Amino acid sequence: MGSMALAFTDHDVGEFFRQRGKAFTFRAGQVVFMAGEESSRVFFILKGRAKIYRLTPNGSSVTVAIRHPGELFGLAEVLCDSERLCFAEALEELEVLELKNKDFEAMLLEDPAFAREIAGILAKRLREAETTIYEMVYYQAPSRLARLLLKLASCCGQAAPQLIPQGIKLGIRLSHREIAEMIGTSRQTVTSILNAMVREKAIDVQYKEIIVLDREKLERWLF
Repeated sequence: MGSMALAFTDHDVGEFFRQRGKAFTFRAGQVVFMAGEESSRVFFILKGRAKIYRLTPNGSSVTVAIRHPGELFGLAEVLCDSERLCFAEALEELEVLELKNKDFEAMLLEDPAFAREIAGILAKRLREAETTIYEMVYYQAPSRLARLLLKLASCCGQAAPQLIPQGIKLGIRLSHREIAEMIGTSRQTVTSILNAMVREKAIDVQYKEIIVLDREKLERWLF
């Protein structure tokens, strides 16, 4: 548990950022960057998680990604040399290393292995985006919610025997509104589905954290 599919490993990008990046800490809820800003920085997460979201014309937010320790964010717009389209916000205390775009671009030109790593990450994120679009069109809200919970359990879940024997704590606190933004539904719908999952003992909620009690029961919601 706890490994992130999109984290850099073999080519030690984290070490590169440690050598050249500048450390910053953001408190929970603090905005790291805003839509419309110049995209002049790339961030590597040391600790905590960041929420990437966009605003609709009526001011509602839509969460498009959660970035975990060992991942980059603020990447695509730097490579596109365009202004920010999204907001980035600390979901919890967030420790990052910041690298100026000129230093990042220089590394891409100097080191083909580094450039391949970045291309691989962008390809994986594109595939994730395509999968999300497919799920939004094909699956109903209960299935989308179950898929999200299973994904979070796999990427950042933690054993929680002190709470529930064999339980997997998601390891990330998301409000019902934030979950709704991620699966394209309403907060009320998320609350209703979560309550039904609790009644079936597929999940539990303790201390404002979701715990997967029975993976097989949760997987029954996928269809």
